Amino acid sequence: MQECDIAIVGGGMVGALAAAMLAPAGLTIRVLESRQPAEFSPEQLHDLRISSISAASVRLLQQAGAWDAIMQMRAWSYQRLEASEWQGFATRFSADELDCEYLGYMVENRIIQLGLWQVLALWHNVTIDCPQMLDRLEQNAKGALLTLGDGSQLQARLVLACDGAESRVRQMAGIGVTAWDYDQQCMLISVQGEQLEQDITWQQFCSSGPRALLPLGNGRASLVWYDSQARIAQLAAMSNQELNAAVAAHFPPRLGPVTVLGKGHFPLRRRHANQYVKGCVVLLGDAAHTINPLAGQGVNLGFKDVAAISELVHQAVEQGEDIAAPDMLRRFERQRRPDNLLMQGAMDVFYQAFSNELPPLRLLRNLGLKAAEHSGPLKKQVMKYAMGL
Repeated sequence: MQECDIAIVGGGMVGALAAAMLAPAGLTIRVLESRQPAEFSPEQLHDLRISSISAASVRLLQQAGAWDAIMQMRAWSYQRLEASEWQGFATRFSADELDCEYLGYMVENRIIQLGLWQVLALWHNVTIDCPQMLDRLEQNAKGALLTLGDGSQLQARLVLACDGAESRVRQMAGIGVTAWDYDQQCMLISVQGEQLEQDITWQQFCSSGPRALLPLGNGRASLVWYDSQARIAQLAAMSNQELNAAVAAHFPPRLGPVTVLGKGHFPLRRRHANQYVKGCVVLLGDAAHTINPLAGQGVNLGFKDVAAISELVHQAVEQGEDIAAPDMLRRFERQRRPDNLLMQGAMDVFYQAFSNELPPLRLLRNLGLKAAEHSGPLKKQVMKYAMGL
């Protein structure tokens, strides 16, 4: 039987960042990941899964030592953000207003993972076990005994569940979730076009759901199309040429002519674990909470989870304390749960407000966007919170 201080189940963005942030503490860390990410090559089309990385998340990736590697692959900064429904009623944010170089970066999830894995390869105390599955988890007096897919066993003092929204670790630990489906699904469409705006990410609310543009640089972008399950199914069945025509008909004219390169879709579901900690098991990222992707805050909340647990573990090591002490782990939950609930609740209110077609509410929400545009310090404070500043 093998042993480690920390077992991280899931080597994606959140799990890999957790390993990179915890590695300097000198603890033995084992990362279990079921799938090897495809290597990067510059001529590859952009992946469909893109994350909007906040300034605070960029700092964490810099602290982990992965940002340079990510930038050497590809990432694209944006300096402006806009939300609107009716013409002339919009809220706009700009980096200049906040005296910042950028509001955020658009980065493919796989590239963030690859950049972090490059860093992890430099740490002698970190082992990435891939491909590897988790078959069973049993908590005991020493922490948790993990039975792996190859039949081997691993004893860990602390287990970090970073295995996504359908987390098996969460299920094995007996942690329940509160969850519901939204009325819509989301389609991601990879496009290219000579007139694509490249310094702004915008979102326009429509009667059937929002439409958004995520700039990727060099005449590329990702379009986001929210609609009913039936409508998204129709769009998914279209050829790229047919989807070109649908995009032209249903996206605002500012988009300009584009060519569809690829598409994918997923359901929108809200989840929140009933507890983040059970024994020596700690849930991070999507394993603990999923959020409506309207504001692109999902991975940023997961990175905040990582920053919080990393700080507490480093403190425990420095003070010679147990890295899985119940008081410390409860402190993590007290820190993160309110912030995650606040962001989930805010996105739900926003989603519900813009999903209602009652004329008085449509007027009120557009007046609200107009008022927010001229709210001065409050507007800046909202954006700084979203950026993690």
